[in-house]
Amino acid sequence: IAMNTSKITIGLFVAGTLMVVFGTILVFVGPIIIDDQIVKNLVIDPKNEMTYSMWKDVPVPFFMSVYFFNVLNPAEVLAGEKPMVEQRGPYVYRKRIQKQNITFHPNDTVSYLEYRRYFFEPSMSVGNESDVVTIPNMLVLGAAVMMENMPYAVRLMVSATFKTFKEGPFLTKSVGELMWGYDSKLVDFLNKWLPGMLPSTGKFGLFSEFNNSNTGLFTIHTGKDNIHLIHKVDSWNGLTKLTNWRTPQCNMINGTAGQMWPPFMTKQSTLPFYSPDACRSLELIYQREGIMAGIPLYRYVAPKTMFANGSDYAPNEGFCPCRQSGLLNVSSCRSNAPMFISHPHFYNADPVLLDYVLGLHPTEDQHGLFIDIHPMTGVPLNVSIRLQLNLYMKSVSGVGETGKISEVVMPMIWFEESGYIDGEILTTFHTNLVVLPMVMEYVQYCFIGLGLASILAHLEFGSFKKRDTSMYPSQECHGQTLKELKLNRNQYKIESSPFCLYGPTVPCGQ
Repeated sequence: IAMNTSKITIGLFVAGTLMVVFGTILVFVGPIIIDDQIVKNLVIDPKNEMTYSMWKDVPVPFFMSVYFFNVLNPAEVLAGEKPMVEQRGPYVYRKRIQKQNITFHPNDTVSYLEYRRYFFEPSMSVGNESDVVTIPNMLVLGAAVMMENMPYAVRLMVSATFKTFKEGPFLTKSVGELMWGYDSKLVDFLNKWLPGMLPSTGKFGLFSEFNNSNTGLFTIHTGKDNIHLIHKVDSWNGLTKLTNWRTPQCNMINGTAGQMWPPFMTKQSTLPFYSPDACRSLELIYQREGIMAGIPLYRYVAPKTMFANGSDYAPNEGFCPCRQSGLLNVSSCRSNAPMFISHPHFYNADPVLLDYVLGLHPTEDQHGLFIDIHPMTGVPLNVSIRLQLNLYMKSVSGVGETGKISEVVMPMIWFEESGYIDGEILTTFHTNLVVLPMVMEYVQYCFIGLGLASILAHLEFGSFKKRDTSMYPSQECHGQTLKELKLNRNQYKIESSPFCLYGPTVPCGQ
């Protein structure tokens, strides 16, 4: 029996030691294994069938929600009063994204054209595309500002052209016409006699050049050679830097194409990306941690300096000519039209902008943009990019259509591009990146716990055996052998223990 007990205690010690060692190894090796699998699965490679397919044909539902600023007092605006607007929307469009002309290069980069298509979603919208709204006429009021420094005779001629084609300072059109284009004899005239003056050669609409179009030729890193470069833009339309702006820093093409970022992000990481629609690189900063369907995330938001002018934030000096902070002048990449981008309702902008227009009420929840990203993989889980399109307008002498309009940056529309991971993709994401790492973590600590328990059991057995031995240093009791004690016990029917548990007060064999 003693020999079996000894084997058991030795076995417990060996098994416990092995489990502790194995569990400890898992503590250090487990994260390395997980990180290695993340790297292998994120690389842009047709061999990674699932991730490559998701990158090529984005399966996540994306929507564009459009809000119009319906002008309530156009006649009063022409007389010099403040514009009064009411927000109309959302008018929601499902956005389909697909990459085409995909070409891999020897330097671990890949080129592609990303096409976008929009489909109206009546069930998610406040109304139909047939709803009518009134907004400033970009063709008239924008052209007037562009002609401000032209000779007076030229301005008179431009005004006469507007009258000929019956173009006024404000448009009352359906949502569908304003979005995707409407018939205009003036547009036909300009495209025929002044080709290139307008961004679109067909119907004129706010988004006519976006539907069924691509965002330009992107060349990005695949991450095969260096995972920290994955998705970062190598060039756009063959350019490694822009020419729209006035400083080298502002002309830099930074970050990714805006869909994914390199993995293993920290709270000090930022989200830089290049936006062809904004004609510049943008950068979001960390705001807070969060959880979506059990998946940990970091929320990134736009810093207040994103659209600040050069006076308030020196690095933005190259984006000027500037107006108030909160406005980005995009005229240099929009056919010189006096267009400005901002956050909706002039959120995070100079408060003076709110004094010029009645009916604006900015809040962070409704008008701030954000990206919720899984820091370990760089995959966005929930995205909401909100921007506003504004027209700079004023009275221009010689152009009668401008009347006595006060100088104002006039909101026209704002839109939100949003998307989120859900359904089967979210389940797979949660299983692979939350459940499995958690199981591995539990397993490693279970091994350590069981190992320590086995070692403690070994020590306890050893201690018990030692106590046993110390209590009976020999097999004799008062000079009698254990065999004799048993015989004596049988002979005299002694009721005491044969091992003399009662000590010398109970004589053995008597």
